[in-house]
Amino acid sequence: MGRKLIPALTACLLLGFQTVIAQNNEAVTEKVTAKDSTKSLGTLTIGGYGEAVYKYNFFSDNVFRYSRAANYADSRGHGRIDLPHAVIMLGYDFGHGWSFNTEIEFEHGGTESAVEIEAEEAGEFEKEIERGGEVALEQFWLQKAFWGGKMNIRAGHIVVPVGGTNNAHLPNQFFGVYRPEGENTIIPCTWHETGIELWGRIKDWRYDVMLIPSLNSSMFNVSGWVHNGSASPYEFRVANKLGVAFRLDNYSVKGLHIGVSGFVGNTFRNDIVTDEHSARYADVHGTLAIGGLDFSYQCHGFVLRGSGLYGYLSDAAMISVYNSTLSNSSQSPYPHTLVGQSAWSAGGELGYDLFHTLKNPKMDRHKLYLFARYEYYDSYLPAHTLTDYEWTDRHCVSAGLNYSPIKEIIIKAEGGVRLLKAQYNDEPWCAIGITWAGMFSREFRKKA
Repeated sequence: MGRKLIPALTACLLLGFQTVIAQNNEAVTEKVTAKDSTKSLGTLTIGGYGEAVYKYNFFSDNVFRYSRAANYADSRGHGRIDLPHAVIMLGYDFGHGWSFNTEIEFEHGGTESAVEIEAEEAGEFEKEIERGGEVALEQFWLQKAFWGGKMNIRAGHIVVPVGGTNNAHLPNQFFGVYRPEGENTIIPCTWHETGIELWGRIKDWRYDVMLIPSLNSSMFNVSGWVHNGSASPYEFRVANKLGVAFRLDNYSVKGLHIGVSGFVGNTFRNDIVTDEHSARYADVHGTLAIGGLDFSYQCHGFVLRGSGLYGYLSDAAMISVYNSTLSNSSQSPYPHTLVGQSAWSAGGELGYDLFHTLKNPKMDRHKLYLFARYEYYDSYLPAHTLTDYEWTDRHCVSAGLNYSPIKEIIIKAEGGVRLLKAQYNDEPWCAIGITWAGMFSREFRKKA
């Protein structure tokens, strides 16, 4: 009986998860903690968000398209179907200011692998990778709220809201079919770490300070700067070095939000593979400093969003030399490329709701935004002693439509081009996607 019951319960849970769609669980958390409930012991919150996309690239994705650009000038391109993000969120308010939250993300459809017996190969076992993708536990934390949410202490696995995209990464918080490209390229996105956080909101100000593991300079590279620095190929996250992240937001002006954020921490030798006895690297720290400014403004049917981010890495030349000496076996996780001394991105988008002036009450829930976006970023500004790669310098221009028949669903269409230096081929593309973001909750109340 027990053996039959467990698979049945598992199937029910999976079926329930497939029906979940979500929104920003941070907003839900603020609402829950603000109650600091002492009269009810429980509120279960279920939510998530997701995206399904078709994109056609009118350019080659070949690894040599920059080093041998002339060979790929007439590429026909290719189409792709993608599930960028599918997220399930579960939260629970225990009452008395205590709450819990977890978020599981399937990127690009998750992973599908299997072991099969190949009949045509004398019954040999063969491991197959049927689909690429990632599954990540993005949030898993316990929190205690004080003074109605004016101060909260959170511990566990937490999203690090450095930059505009990490702070607002749900599909209803940007117009593009995909997340803004610049910040998503040069820093971890969505950035999540295990640590401790102090945050709260006092009137029109929201503050946030975190103590988390620093990034790992062995994972830095040319095309993504420090983007992969939070990744770990091991079953644990190395934390030889710690870092501090912060964010401060203001909502004083109606419709306007302005935020500043940053991170600082040493990144060198934040790995289990370290050359601790080499005097050559004795003074290398790889101090990483990131600072960002972002804003959003909504008024009279217009939505304007923008962000800028700059980062600096000390000892970039020495780190590039050190990374070239790391294991180069087929199983090595290290990229073995140069890393820039700095990187930066800046961009913005402007949209207008074409239904804003309609007087028909039946159309109140409908939105049709016409938008345009521009972004510039460079993932590799080298130290003077390192080779320069000019293909990392990019301008991105796009425009499109967002149609929302109801608040939780947005259908997106976008076309754009990535503009590179004259010696390279520009990279035009178009995409269409359907996205959803919603939150459902069922309350269970008991006497305290």
